[in-house]
Amino acid sequence: MKNADKTSRVLRGIHHYLIYFALVAFVVTCCMLLFLNTLSQNLGIAFTEENLQAAAKVTFANVVLLSLLFTVIDFVRRKLTVERPVKEVQKVLEQLKSGNFNARIDLAALHDLQNQFGVIAEDINALAEELSGVETLRTDFIANVSHELKTPLSVMQNYGIMLCQPELSEEKRLEYAGAVIDASRRLADLITNILKLSKLENQQIYPKAEEYDLSEQLCQCLLQFETVWEQKNLQIETALDDGVTVCADAELLCLVWNNLLSNAFKFTPEGGTVSVSLRADDTYVTVSVSDTGCGMSPEVGAHIFEKFYQGDTSHAAQGNGLGLALVKRVVDILHGNLGVESAPGKGSTFTVTLRRFPCA
Repeated sequence: MKNADKTSRVLRGIHHYLIYFALVAFVVTCCMLLFLNTLSQNLGIAFTEENLQAAAKVTFANVVLLSLLFTVIDFVRRKLTVERPVKEVQKVLEQLKSGNFNARIDLAALHDLQNQFGVIAEDINALAEELSGVETLRTDFIANVSHELKTPLSVMQNYGIMLCQPELSEEKRLEYAGAVIDASRRLADLITNILKLSKLENQQIYPKAEEYDLSEQLCQCLLQFETVWEQKNLQIETALDDGVTVCADAELLCLVWNNLLSNAFKFTPEGGTVSVSLRADDTYVTVSVSDTGCGMSPEVGAHIFEKFYQGDTSHAAQGNGLGLALVKRVVDILHGNLGVESAPGKGSTFTVTLRRFPCA
Protein backbone atom coordinates (compact mmCIF):
# COMPACT_ATOMS: atom_id res chain seq x y z
CA MET A 1 0.00 0.00 0.00
CA LYS A 2 2.81 2.39 0.90
CA ASN A 3 4.69 1.58 -2.33
CA ALA A 4 1.54 2.23 -4.33
CA ASP A 5 1.07 5.60 -2.62
CA LYS A 6 4.70 6.51 -3.25
CA THR A 7 4.42 5.56 -6.92
CA SER A 8 1.22 7.57 -7.21
CA ARG A 9 2.87 10.64 -5.70
CA VAL A 10 5.85 10.30 -8.11
CA LEU A 11 3.52 10.01 -11.09
CA ARG A 12 1.55 13.05 -9.96
CA GLY A 13 4.83 15.01 -9.62
CA ILE A 14 5.91 14.04 -13.13
CA HIS A 15 2.48 14.95 -14.44
CA HIS A 16 2.61 18.40 -12.83
CA TYR A 17 6.16 18.94 -14.14
CA LEU A 18 5.16 18.07 -17.71
CA ILE A 19 2.23 20.47 -17.52
CA TYR A 20 4.45 23.32 -16.36
CA PHE A 21 7.12 22.36 -18.94
CA ALA A 22 4.62 22.54 -21.77
CA LEU A 23 3.21 25.86 -20.56
CA VAL A 24 6.62 27.47 -20.00
CA ALA A 25 7.98 26.11 -23.32
CA PHE A 26 5.02 27.53 -25.20
CA VAL A 27 5.21 30.94 -23.53
CA VAL A 28 9.01 31.26 -23.76
CA THR A 29 9.12 30.05 -27.36
CA CYS A 30 6.46 32.52 -28.43
CA CYS A 31 8.24 35.35 -26.63
CA MET A 32 11.64 34.45 -28.10
CA LEU A 33 10.29 34.18 -31.66
CA LEU A 34 8.51 37.50 -31.29
CA PHE A 35 11.68 39.09 -29.81
CA LEU A 36 13.98 37.71 -32.52
CA ASN A 37 11.60 38.68 -35.29
CA THR A 38 11.29 42.23 -33.95
CA LEU A 39 15.05 42.50 -33.48
CA SER A 40 15.71 41.25 -36.99
CA GLN A 41 13.26 43.68 -38.61
CA ASN A 42 14.19 46.77 -36.64
CA LEU A 43 17.96 46.38 -36.47
CA GLY A 44 18.52 44.39 -39.67
CA ILE A 45 20.45 41.72 -37.83
CA ALA A 46 20.76 38.39 -39.61
CA PHE A 47 20.98 35.36 -37.36
CA THR A 48 23.13 32.42 -38.43
CA GLU A 49 22.14 28.83 -37.87
CA GLU A 50 24.80 28.48 -35.18
CA ASN A 51 23.46 31.50 -33.31
CA LEU A 52 19.94 30.17 -33.54
CA GLN A 53 20.99 26.73 -32.26
CA ALA A 54 22.85 28.28 -29.32
CA ALA A 55 19.85 30.47 -28.50
CA ALA A 56 17.56 27.42 -28.72
CA LYS A 57 19.76 25.46 -26.29
CA VAL A 58 19.80 28.31 -23.79
CA THR A 59 16.08 28.78 -24.17
CA PHE A 60 15.47 25.04 -23.63
CA ALA A 61 17.64 25.07 -20.50
CA ASN A 62 15.73 28.06 -19.17
CA VAL A 63 12.45 26.30 -19.88
CA VAL A 64 13.60 23.21 -17.98
CA LEU A 65 14.80 25.25 -14.99
CA LEU A 66 11.69 27.43 -14.88
CA SER A 67 9.42 24.39 -15.13
CA LEU A 68 11.31 22.70 -12.32
CA LEU A 69 11.10 25.87 -10.21
CA PHE A 70 7.35 26.18 -10.78
CA THR A 71 6.87 22.50 -9.99
CA VAL A 72 8.74 22.81 -6.68
CA ILE A 73 6.80 25.97 -5.74
CA ASP A 74 3.52 24.24 -6.60
CA PHE A 75 4.57 21.13 -4.63
CA VAL A 76 5.31 23.18 -1.51
CA ARG A 77 2.09 25.16 -1.92
CA ARG A 78 -0.03 22.02 -2.28
CA LYS A 79 1.78 20.37 0.62
CA LEU A 80 1.03 23.25 2.99
CA THR A 81 -2.37 24.42 1.78
CA VAL A 82 -3.99 21.21 0.49
CA GLU A 83 -2.40 17.93 1.54
CA ARG A 84 -1.71 18.87 5.16
CA PRO A 85 -5.28 20.07 5.87
CA VAL A 86 -6.72 17.09 3.99
CA LYS A 87 -4.65 14.66 6.09
CA GLU A 88 -5.79 16.41 9.28
CA VAL A 89 -9.42 16.19 8.19
CA GLN A 90 -9.06 12.54 7.12
CA LYS A 91 -7.44 11.62 10.44
CA VAL A 92 -10.32 13.07 12.45
CA LEU A 93 -12.93 11.53 10.12
CA GLU A 94 -11.32 8.11 10.60
CA GLN A 95 -11.52 8.55 14.37
CA LEU A 96 -15.17 9.58 14.14
CA LYS A 97 -15.90 6.59 11.91
CA SER A 98 -14.29 4.28 14.47
CA GLY A 99 -16.54 5.66 17.23
CA ASN A 100 -14.25 8.23 18.85
CA PHE A 101 -16.65 11.19 18.95
CA ASN A 102 -14.23 13.25 21.07
CA ALA A 103 -11.89 13.72 18.11
CA ARG A 104 -11.52 17.32 16.91
CA ILE A 105 -9.60 19.04 14.12
CA ASP A 106 -6.84 21.33 15.36
CA LEU A 107 -7.83 24.58 13.68
CA ALA A 108 -4.46 26.14 14.49
CA ALA A 109 -2.77 23.45 12.38
CA LEU A 110 -4.61 24.64 9.27
CA HIS A 111 -2.89 28.05 9.40
CA ASP A 112 -5.15 30.05 7.07
CA LEU A 113 -8.66 29.65 8.47
CA GLN A 114 -10.12 31.98 5.86
CA ASN A 115 -9.97 29.33 3.15
CA GLN A 116 -12.55 26.60 2.60
CA PHE A 117 -10.60 24.06 4.66
CA GLY A 118 -11.06 26.24 7.73
CA VAL A 119 -14.83 26.34 7.12
CA ILE A 120 -14.95 22.59 6.54
CA ALA A 121 -12.92 21.94 9.70
CA GLU A 122 -15.25 24.10 11.80
CA ASP A 123 -18.28 22.27 10.38
CA ILE A 124 -16.72 18.87 11.09
CA ASN A 125 -15.93 19.92 14.68
CA ALA A 126 -19.53 21.08 15.11
CA LEU A 127 -20.75 17.75 13.71
CA ALA A 128 -18.44 15.84 16.06
CA GLU A 129 -19.82 17.86 18.98
CA GLU A 130 -23.38 16.91 18.01
CA LEU A 131 -22.43 13.26 17.56
CA SER A 132 -20.73 13.25 20.96
CA GLY A 133 -23.89 14.61 22.58
CA VAL A 134 -26.10 12.10 20.77
CA GLU A 135 -23.80 9.24 21.77
CA THR A 136 -23.91 10.34 25.41
CA LEU A 137 -27.71 10.49 25.30
CA ARG A 138 -27.86 7.08 23.63
CA THR A 139 -25.57 5.52 26.21
CA ASP A 140 -27.49 7.07 29.11
CA PHE A 141 -30.80 6.04 27.54
CA ILE A 142 -29.70 2.41 27.18
CA ALA A 143 -28.35 2.35 30.74
CA ASN A 144 -31.55 3.85 32.14
CA VAL A 145 -33.82 1.58 30.12
CA SER A 146 -31.83 -1.47 31.22
CA HIS A 147 -32.14 -0.40 34.84
CA GLU A 148 -35.85 0.37 34.58
CA LEU A 149 -36.56 -2.96 32.84
CA LYS A 150 -34.50 -4.90 35.36
CA THR A 151 -36.42 -3.62 38.40
CA PRO A 152 -39.93 -4.97 37.55
CA LEU A 153 -38.45 -8.14 36.09
CA SER A 154 -36.60 -8.80 39.34
CA VAL A 155 -39.81 -8.22 41.31
CA MET A 156 -41.74 -10.61 39.08
CA GLN A 157 -39.01 -13.23 39.35
CA ASN A 158 -38.78 -13.02 43.14
CA TYR A 159 -42.51 -13.17 43.71
CA GLY A 160 -42.82 -15.92 41.10
CA ILE A 161 -40.32 -18.02 43.07
CA MET A 162 -42.23 -17.40 46.29
CA LEU A 163 -45.49 -18.41 44.60
CA CYS A 164 -43.97 -21.83 43.96
CA GLN A 165 -43.76 -22.58 47.71
CA PRO A 166 -46.13 -25.52 48.43
CA GLU A 167 -47.04 -24.41 51.99
CA LEU A 168 -48.03 -20.89 50.84
CA SER A 169 -51.31 -19.66 52.28
CA GLU A 170 -54.14 -18.39 50.09
CA GLU A 171 -53.72 -14.87 51.49
CA LYS A 172 -49.99 -14.77 50.68
CA ARG A 173 -50.59 -16.31 47.27
CA LEU A 174 -53.01 -13.51 46.38
CA GLU A 175 -50.61 -10.91 47.76
CA TYR A 176 -47.69 -12.23 45.72
CA ALA A 177 -49.84 -12.58 42.61
CA GLY A 178 -50.94 -8.95 43.03
CA ALA A 179 -47.31 -7.86 43.27
CA VAL A 180 -46.51 -9.75 40.05
CA ILE A 181 -49.47 -8.07 38.32
CA ASP A 182 -48.37 -4.62 39.51
CA ALA A 183 -44.79 -5.22 38.33
CA SER A 184 -46.00 -6.47 34.94
CA ARG A 185 -48.23 -3.40 34.60
CA ARG A 186 -45.27 -1.15 35.39
CA LEU A 187 -43.22 -2.98 32.78
CA ALA A 188 -45.97 -2.61 30.17
CA ASP A 189 -46.37 1.10 30.95
CA LEU A 190 -42.62 1.62 30.69
CA ILE A 191 -42.42 -0.07 27.29
CA THR A 192 -45.46 1.89 26.06
CA ASN A 193 -43.95 5.19 27.16
CA ILE A 194 -40.59 4.36 25.60
CA LEU A 195 -42.27 3.58 22.28
CA LYS A 196 -44.37 6.75 22.41
CA LEU A 197 -41.38 8.91 23.29
CA SER A 198 -39.29 7.31 20.55
CA LYS A 199 -41.98 7.99 17.95
CA LEU A 200 -42.41 11.57 19.15
CA GLU A 201 -38.68 12.29 19.07
CA ASN A 202 -38.29 10.70 15.63
CA GLN A 203 -41.29 12.65 14.33
CA GLN A 204 -43.21 9.48 13.52
CA ILE A 205 -46.35 10.89 15.17
CA TYR A 206 -47.98 13.81 13.43
CA PRO A 207 -50.65 15.89 15.18
CA LYS A 208 -54.16 15.44 13.78
CA ALA A 209 -55.94 18.71 14.48
CA GLU A 210 -59.64 18.57 15.24
CA GLU A 211 -61.98 20.90 17.08
CA TYR A 212 -63.24 19.53 20.38
CA ASP A 213 -64.32 20.58 23.88
CA LEU A 214 -61.22 20.88 26.06
CA SER A 215 -63.29 21.41 29.23
CA GLU A 216 -64.99 18.07 28.76
CA GLN A 217 -61.69 16.33 28.04
CA LEU A 218 -60.14 17.61 31.27
CA CYS A 219 -63.16 16.39 33.27
CA GLN A 220 -62.92 12.95 31.70
CA CYS A 221 -59.19 12.70 32.41
CA LEU A 222 -59.76 13.81 36.00
CA LEU A 223 -62.50 11.22 36.58
CA GLN A 224 -60.13 8.42 35.56
CA PHE A 225 -58.24 9.04 38.82
CA GLU A 226 -61.33 8.97 41.04
CA THR A 227 -60.24 5.75 42.73
CA VAL A 228 -56.83 7.24 43.50
CA TRP A 229 -58.09 10.42 45.13
CA GLU A 230 -60.70 8.50 47.13
CA GLN A 231 -58.07 6.10 48.47
CA LYS A 232 -55.81 8.98 49.53
CA ASN A 233 -58.72 11.17 50.71
CA LEU A 234 -57.63 14.06 48.51
CA GLN A 235 -59.50 17.31 48.01
CA ILE A 236 -60.19 18.11 44.34
CA GLU A 237 -60.59 21.72 43.27
CA THR A 238 -61.59 22.68 39.72
CA ALA A 239 -61.94 26.03 37.99
CA LEU A 240 -62.79 25.23 34.38
CA ASP A 241 -64.25 27.68 31.91
CA ASP A 242 -67.23 26.04 30.22
CA GLY A 243 -67.40 25.28 26.52
CA VAL A 244 -63.75 25.97 25.72
CA THR A 245 -63.02 24.49 22.31
CA VAL A 246 -59.59 24.10 20.78
CA CYS A 247 -58.24 22.82 17.50
CA ALA A 248 -55.55 20.30 18.41
CA ASP A 249 -54.73 16.59 18.58
CA ALA A 250 -57.05 15.27 21.29
CA GLU A 251 -55.11 12.04 21.80
CA LEU A 252 -51.80 13.80 22.33
CA LEU A 253 -53.28 16.33 24.73
CA CYS A 254 -54.98 13.52 26.65
CA LEU A 255 -51.49 12.08 27.17
CA VAL A 256 -50.38 15.45 28.59
CA TRP A 257 -53.29 15.78 31.07
CA ASN A 258 -53.05 12.16 32.24
CA ASN A 259 -49.34 12.46 32.99
CA LEU A 260 -49.68 15.78 34.80
CA LEU A 261 -52.61 14.51 36.88
CA SER A 262 -50.82 11.24 37.61
CA ASN A 263 -47.82 13.14 38.95
CA ALA A 264 -50.04 15.43 41.03
CA PHE A 265 -51.82 12.50 42.69
CA LYS A 266 -48.59 10.56 43.15
CA PHE A 267 -46.74 13.31 44.99
CA THR A 268 -49.65 14.65 47.04
CA PRO A 269 -49.86 13.07 50.52
CA GLU A 270 -53.10 11.84 52.07
CA GLY A 271 -55.52 14.66 52.85
CA GLY A 272 -53.85 17.02 50.38
CA THR A 273 -55.35 18.98 47.52
CA VAL A 274 -55.09 18.71 43.75
CA SER A 275 -56.35 21.64 41.65
CA VAL A 276 -57.12 21.86 37.94
CA SER A 277 -57.91 25.13 36.20
CA LEU A 278 -58.72 26.12 32.61
CA ARG A 279 -58.70 29.70 31.42
CA ALA A 280 -59.27 30.84 27.86
CA ASP A 281 -59.43 33.94 25.70
CA ASP A 282 -59.80 34.41 21.96
CA THR A 283 -56.18 33.44 21.27
CA TYR A 284 -54.88 31.15 24.01
CA VAL A 285 -55.97 28.45 26.47
CA THR A 286 -54.09 27.92 29.73
CA VAL A 287 -54.37 24.73 31.77
CA SER A 288 -52.83 24.49 35.24
CA VAL A 289 -52.46 21.40 37.42
CA SER A 290 -51.45 22.09 41.03
CA ASP A 291 -50.79 19.90 44.04
CA THR A 292 -49.87 20.33 47.69
CA GLY A 293 -47.18 17.69 47.59
CA CYS A 294 -43.53 17.68 48.46
CA GLY A 295 -42.54 20.21 45.81
CA MET A 296 -39.00 20.45 44.50
CA SER A 297 -35.93 22.63 44.57
CA PRO A 298 -34.86 24.80 41.59
CA GLU A 299 -32.00 22.35 40.96
CA VAL A 300 -34.44 19.47 40.57
CA GLY A 301 -36.88 21.60 38.55
CA ALA A 302 -34.18 22.29 35.97
CA HIS A 303 -34.02 18.57 35.07
CA ILE A 304 -37.56 17.23 35.52
CA PHE A 305 -38.29 17.18 31.78
CA GLU A 306 -35.29 14.95 31.07
CA LYS A 307 -35.85 11.27 30.31
CA PHE A 308 -35.66 8.96 33.35
CA TYR A 309 -34.93 11.83 35.72
CA GLN A 310 -36.54 11.37 39.14
CA GLY A 311 -35.87 14.11 41.62
CA ASP A 312 -37.71 12.41 44.51
CA THR A 313 -36.27 8.90 44.77
CA SER A 314 -38.76 7.99 47.49
CA HIS A 315 -41.43 7.83 44.77
CA ALA A 316 -39.24 6.10 42.21
CA ALA A 317 -41.14 2.83 42.54
CA GLN A 318 -44.29 4.57 41.32
CA GLY A 319 -42.92 5.83 38.00
CA ASN A 320 -40.19 5.56 35.43
CA GLY A 321 -39.22 9.18 34.81
CA LEU A 322 -40.69 9.33 31.31
CA GLY A 323 -44.03 11.04 31.99
CA LEU A 324 -42.82 14.65 32.03
CA ALA A 325 -40.44 14.00 29.12
CA LEU A 326 -43.50 12.87 27.12
CA VAL A 327 -45.45 15.95 28.24
CA LYS A 328 -42.63 18.28 27.19
CA ARG A 329 -42.26 16.66 23.79
CA VAL A 330 -46.01 16.75 23.05
CA VAL A 331 -46.32 20.41 24.07
CA ASP A 332 -43.34 21.27 21.84
CA ILE A 333 -44.90 19.43 18.90
CA LEU A 334 -48.14 21.36 19.40
CA HIS A 335 -46.13 24.63 19.54
CA GLY A 336 -47.22 25.36 23.09
CA ASN A 337 -45.46 26.45 26.26
CA LEU A 338 -44.90 24.36 29.39
CA GLY A 339 -43.90 25.92 32.70
CA VAL A 340 -43.55 24.81 36.31
CA GLU A 341 -43.57 26.65 39.63
CA SER A 342 -42.54 24.77 42.72
CA ALA A 343 -40.89 25.06 46.10
CA PRO A 344 -39.87 22.35 48.60
CA GLY A 345 -42.77 21.51 50.90
CA LYS A 346 -45.20 23.81 49.06
CA GLY A 347 -46.26 21.69 46.10
CA SER A 348 -45.97 22.26 42.37
CA THR A 349 -47.97 23.89 39.59
CA PHE A 350 -47.57 22.85 35.95
CA THR A 351 -48.98 25.24 33.37
CA VAL A 352 -49.61 24.46 29.70
CA THR A 353 -50.42 27.29 27.27
CA LEU A 354 -51.68 26.55 23.75
CA ARG A 355 -52.91 28.69 20.89
CA ARG A 356 -56.53 28.22 19.81
CA PHE A 357 -55.86 27.67 16.13
CA PRO A 358 -59.02 27.50 14.02
CA CYS A 359 -59.47 24.20 12.21
CA ALA A 360 -59.41 24.48 8.43
